[in-house]
Amino acid sequence: MTVAACAELVQRGDPDRFRAVMAAPVEARAQLFPLYAFNLEVARAPWVTQEPLIAEMRLQWWRDVVENAASGAARAHEVAAPLHDLIRDFGLPVAVMDRLIAARRWDIHRAPHDGAEALSAYLEDTGAGLMWLAARALGAPDAAEAPVRAFGWSAAAAMYIRAVPELEARGRQPLPESVTVQDLAELGLGRLAAARAARKLVPKGVGAALLAGWQTEGLLRQVVAGRSSPELSEARKRWGLLWQAFRGQW
Repeated sequence: MTVAACAELVQRGDPDRFRAVMAAPVEARAQLFPLYAFNLEVARAPWVTQEPLIAEMRLQWWRDVVENAASGAARAHEVAAPLHDLIRDFGLPVAVMDRLIAARRWDIHRAPHDGAEALSAYLEDTGAGLMWLAARALGAPDAAEAPVRAFGWSAAAAMYIRAVPELEARGRQPLPESVTVQDLAELGLGRLAAARAARKLVPKGVGAALLAGWQTEGLLRQVVAGRSSPELSEARKRWGLLWQAFRGQW
């Protein structure tokens, strides 16, 4: 029930975010690791069982954890306890967390998203919501929400595109009929440009929350150029992360 336990979970299950946190200032780790461990637990809940009802119950358990944070419920869990502390100490918006969990219900079933707007809402509630929670945990003001969420949506789009082949292999239909990966990548680049245009609203101390999106532009540009399964080389990943962490630019 420690931040260290959360860090171990993220290292095993979400290595890209682990690398992003390790590139951030040390003082940011106590906020980011529990949040990313929570996201990991929620994201994998629909995939650890073939029974939809059990997956629904797992997600509901996390919704209860978030809702009951003030009461100290479910503190025996290795992620729930530090997450409770994070919610209470930093006043994280539990409604955003609840929408993040609820959005993952789509992962349980095999039906496609109900059009482009439904897919956009999924990315908004998962990736954009998570990045805003991370920013809030590091002290972001309300004025920073729009650019942080825009960047988070763009980063979520890039990761989602990268996951499309795996989702299809698991029998899912990740893209509505009206949407291609190129369409999604172009929308992502548009959101990225909007986020950067309002970058002055995001304090520098919040930059650690945005490090998780360091691969976004490179992946999206690969897709626009015609590569349906984008991937950056390890060298490009490493130097891109170091550059964003050093310069504070995103």
